[in-house]
Amino acid sequence: MNLKSSALAINGGTPVRTQPWLDNFTTGEAEKKAVCAVLDSGYLSLFEGSHTPSPPFSFWGGPWVQRLEADWCEYYGAAYAVSMNSATSGLYAAIAALGLGYGDEVIVSPYTMSACAACTLLYGAIPIFADVQLTTGCLDPQSIAAHVTDRTKAILVVHQFGIPADMDAILAIARQHNLKVIEDCAQAHGAKYKGRYVGTLGDIGIFSLNVNKTIQTGEGAVCTTNDPDLRYRLALIRNHGEAVVGPAGYENITNLIGFNFRLTEIQAAIAIEQLKKLDHLNQIRLDYVAQLNEALAHYDCLQPLTGSDGQPTNTWDRPDASLATYYVYPLRYLPEVLGLPREQLVAALNAEGMSFYQGYVKPLYLQPLYQQKQAFKHGYPFTAPENQGIQTNYYLGACPNAEILHFEQMVLNEHIRLPHTPGDMNDILIAIEKVMGALESC
Repeated sequence: MNLKSSALAINGGTPVRTQPWLDNFTTGEAEKKAVCAVLDSGYLSLFEGSHTPSPPFSFWGGPWVQRLEADWCEYYGAAYAVSMNSATSGLYAAIAALGLGYGDEVIVSPYTMSACAACTLLYGAIPIFADVQLTTGCLDPQSIAAHVTDRTKAILVVHQFGIPADMDAILAIARQHNLKVIEDCAQAHGAKYKGRYVGTLGDIGIFSLNVNKTIQTGEGAVCTTNDPDLRYRLALIRNHGEAVVGPAGYENITNLIGFNFRLTEIQAAIAIEQLKKLDHLNQIRLDYVAQLNEALAHYDCLQPLTGSDGQPTNTWDRPDASLATYYVYPLRYLPEVLGLPREQLVAALNAEGMSFYQGYVKPLYLQPLYQQKQAFKHGYPFTAPENQGIQTNYYLGACPNAEILHFEQMVLNEHIRLPHTPGDMNDILIAIEKVMGALESC
């Protein structure tokens, strides 16, 4: 099948939309007021990299940082929250706080941001890639179980695209093998698995406040945990832990050479106001997703990703339900249904003024880092004596589902994360119907 209709913009027809899309601005007067309050105080940061600082400086940061962490705990129902300057820093800190290192394997997703695997290498542990589910984009519990060895110490779960992973099955594997669980919730603000917020199910959760996320401070992050020792270890790694553990009398100093992963008071003040908007911003996304799902239900070749139970997770109605909060709108395109290559479909949609893209990220094990096994000098940590005998799976075909999604099926749309008008969404629906209608008439 091909796209021959002269009405299509790709063939010279009039596009559905010609005006540009608005950018992802979620800040307003509340954030301006909060920033001004910080500026008026004169203190843009109140962190002190020592155990016994003089007030108002503190190892734990200033009042805005501490209030953000308290508000985060209240919203998510977590016992503790530790802010960071980025989710990447949060990943590094999580690996360190759990005591992972040389000789250890960590099972990770290949279909996500690079730091979700690279964080293990910083401390000498080796990432092992489990495959993802085609229907969710999240780690497949069966693949996780198949990759557990006597060296496996942790699973790093990514709630990809804001869709909760199958946590019952993953936590069961973790309990069976005494594994730690890190939840990357960078794209999953407010998402729930069977009524419980993601980020509170494993040992440590990590939420991003990067500019592209549902709520944002430009850069930043918050880690959650219910373990008081992990909370302290995260804080030590955030704030020059090597200078603190001596005066604090803290004995388990492994991995506690600290960094400056601290959030500023201005970022914290913005985050406090952004968190207040989260439910509203998520509801907008869910409304848009519901419209798109309804429109696409007519086309067998387009399948929106769903929750781990196979059902769309886009409702607040049941307290025990799962809830995906959609960083972007992900769907599978099945080219065999129409006999049309994915790139032609995406090109036709984008010619109508849309912004669809393909593939997301190439499976991480195909990056030069893993193909060459070269992270640090002399090939460390891959060549470290403690890591000899670890069977890595860094080859084409290692994770077939991730490769199918990236190279053949995945189509993403980012419009749901923008503050659209109903007219904007109508343009998207018209464009889809126009292109799909032309295909069906061929």
